[in-house]
Amino acid sequence: MPEKKKQHKQNKSGAAAPAKKKKCKKASTEKEVSERQRRILEIKKTLVQQKEQLLQEAGSALNTLPDENAFPDMGDQATAEIDRNFMLRLRGREQRLLKKIELALERIDNDTYGVCDICGCEIGIRRLEVRPVTTMCIECKTEQEEEEKVIEP
Repeated sequence: MPEKKKQHKQNKSGAAAPAKKKKCKKASTEKEVSERQRRILEIKKTLVQQKEQLLQEAGSALNTLPDENAFPDMGDQATAEIDRNFMLRLRGREQRLLKKIELALERIDNDTYGVCDICGCEIGIRRLEVRPVTTMCIECKTEQEEEEKVIEP
């Protein structure tokens, strides 16, 4: 489990100032809690289906990966190489997605799914439905992306 990091922002003088403590919104009634759990179980079913589909597609894709043939025309050989690299890059992305799906399923089983890794607040159910492998609430993810924009030119 990743460690929770204290986020620091720089104040006007350039010194690091601790990030403001965020007030978490939690489901307050038993009905809200049970509705959230029901929707998380629906997300779990979707994740399991997506995992099975990825595994099935990966198996068939390995059988259809273009061969490394020597083509008489250099243009044909270059095209075949580009196609092969593209397919391998797609497989790499699918592998990373598969790992994220497995981690999300593990968090569901451990009752830690839907909790932000940064601030510890509940992640909104609509965000989880749209991006079921997320580990950050929208506020923390937005802040992270803004910090990345500042770092990258």
